[in-house]
Amino acid sequence: MSKRLKIALFVIIGVLFADQFIKIYIKTHFALGEEHVFFSWFKIHFTENPGMAFGLEFGGFLGKLALSVFRIGAAAFGIYYLRQIIIKKYHVGYIAAIAFIFAGAVGNILDSMFYGIFFNESYGEPSHFFPVEGGYAGFLHGKVVDMFYFPLVEGHFPSWFPIWGGEEFMFFRPIFNLADASISTGVIIILLFQKRFFIENKIAESPNEEPVSQAEIK
Repeated sequence: MSKRLKIALFVIIGVLFADQFIKIYIKTHFALGEEHVFFSWFKIHFTENPGMAFGLEFGGFLGKLALSVFRIGAAAFGIYYLRQIIIKKYHVGYIAAIAFIFAGAVGNILDSMFYGIFFNESYGEPSHFFPVEGGYAGFLHGKVVDMFYFPLVEGHFPSWFPIWGGEEFMFFRPIFNLADASISTGVIIILLFQKRFFIENKIAESPNEEPVSQAEIK
C-alpha cells in the first residue's frame, strides 16, 4: 500500500468515524433544539436540516431526493478522482485535501441515507436507535444532524449601513457538523497551497521539461 493511499484512507476513516460518533451521540442524548453552552462563543446546539451543508435547505421532498442522488453520484466520482490522483502521485497535501472533502460529503450522505430508517424523531426527547415503531423517514430522506454553533461576534449593523442598517449581526451564524468542517478544511487547504500543489504535480507529470527551481515553487 502506497504512502498516498495510506494518507487518504487515514483521513477518510478518521473523519467518518468521528463525524458519525458525534452525530449518533447527539441524536441519542439531545432533544431537538437542546443547547449546551461551554463559552459565549462555543455552543452545542442540536438541529437537523433536510438539505445542504450549514443548515441550507433544498426543494422539499423531490428536492431532497434529487440532492441525495446527486450526493451519491458526486461521492462515486470522488472515489474515481482520488484513485486517479493517487496513481498519478499527486502532492500528498492535495490528496489529503481531496480526502477531507470526500469524507465530509460521505458523512452527510450517510445521514440522508440511513438516519430516517435508524432513528425516530427527536421532538421533546432524544431519539432511539432502531425504535420499535420504526424510523421517521425512508431511505435517502433522512435529515442531516448539525450541532456546532460558534457565535463569535454579535451586535447590530450601524444605522447608516446600506440595506441592513440597524439589524442584528452575528458571525458565525450557521450551525454545522464535523462533515461540513471537513469539507471546508479541504477547500481551504487547496486555496492556501494550490500553487505548490499544482506546480509540483506538473513537474511530476512532465519529467522531460526544464525543471522549475525551488525558489519558483515557493
